[in-house]
Amino acid sequence: MKVIRTNIAEVVFLEPSVFCDRRGHFFESFSRREFERLVGRVDFVQENESSSIYGVLRGMHFQREPHAQAKLVRVVRGKILDVAVDIRVGSPTFGEHALCEISSDNRRQIFIPRGFAHGFAVLSEEATVVYKCDNYYAPESAGTIAWNDPVLNINWGIDEAQAILSENDRSAPPLKEITDLPEYR
Repeated sequence: MKVIRTNIAEVVFLEPSVFCDRRGHFFESFSRREFERLVGRVDFVQENESSSIYGVLRGMHFQREPHAQAKLVRVVRGKILDVAVDIRVGSPTFGEHALCEISSDNRRQIFIPRGFAHGFAVLSEEATVVYKCDNYYAPESAGTIAWNDPVLNINWGIDEAQAILSENDRSAPPLKEITDLPEYR
């Protein structure tokens, strides 16, 4: 597995070694030993799957303490643009984002540590996204930042007028209006 660093040191893309022959392909999508060697120790406790059509935009979501979550995201069908935003107050990269196109073809994964908001836009006709979390989802701790916050200036790779959003995502406040963000440590 290869680690690809981003503009935010804690957010990394992982690219597996894929073995192909006339039967198809094989790769390890997750190995605790390799993950700990390359990224660090994270104990994943929950795995989620979502299926979406082109133009669906999910995000920017985060969990407040004590339910903050780190995520390891991959695509098993289709293609997405995945985005992580640093929301740690006092961080040298506060408000910056890292993004990566991940797909079932390139088999990349993105690791998003605690203290980051996460979202993605579906770029293919359909996409199935699977992600591991290191903490259980707690609705009372859920937070959402405006996906189109002009300060964040995220280019989602889709026509924003055609973005398909949940009501929660559509009505989310910009980052500067959220007062209970995590502290940088």
